[in-house]
Amino acid sequence: MTADPRLIVPLDLPSVAEARAMVERLGDSVSFYKIGLELLATDGMAFAAALKGQGKQVFLDWKLHDIGATVERSARVLAQAGCDLLTVHAEPQVMRAAVLARGGSDLKILAVTVLTSLTDADLVEMGYAFTTHELVARRIRQAVDCGVDGVVASPHEAALAREIAGPGFLVVTPGVRPDGSAKNDQARAATPADALRAGASHLVCGRPITAAEDPRAAALKVVAEMAGV
Repeated sequence: MTADPRLIVPLDLPSVAEARAMVERLGDSVSFYKIGLELLATDGMAFAAALKGQGKQVFLDWKLHDIGATVERSARVLAQAGCDLLTVHAEPQVMRAAVLARGGSDLKILAVTVLTSLTDADLVEMGYAFTTHELVARRIRQAVDCGVDGVVASPHEAALAREIAGPGFLVVTPGVRPDGSAKNDQARAATPADALRAGASHLVCGRPITAAEDPRAAALKVVAEMAGV
């Protein structure tokens, strides 16, 4: 059994050296990696280029969120990096700017709807008059209108995203936890098979793999759970 390109492993590790070592340990069990703010704050972009040079797919999890002009300039630079996915926050001005900036490149823009660590109570505390489900639905519709390629949404909202956006739209789901693993800080989690059945196109699974005693075996366990779905 080898890598399933629908599985994305986040390299949320303290250094590029540790991330590189993890990639070596995972070997042929993973072909798609997410690089987040922790590594992007150091040498993450150079590491992303190295991964692309090894034939891997790369997801740049920048979660851009600023005025439209700043997002446009930043996304234009990132589009030249040759990576596969880039996240921005799902606000219309931000999404439109990123779509404009990526131009004719192969970079696909993902809109972050509601972070998977947030609950309805968290949204109330933040001042939103929506439940997580209502806010995700609103942002998915706005994402479609803005022309982004997909959204990041919890497994619990994957079916909603697929219903609103239809086939071909990317639905990337963090908060994926294999059978028997801890949820950690993911308030809205699901198993790999359940997330795919709900409509996810890609799964992001981190600590159950990278914190395992044998990361390669853990990754292949997730791939096995995804098989046939």
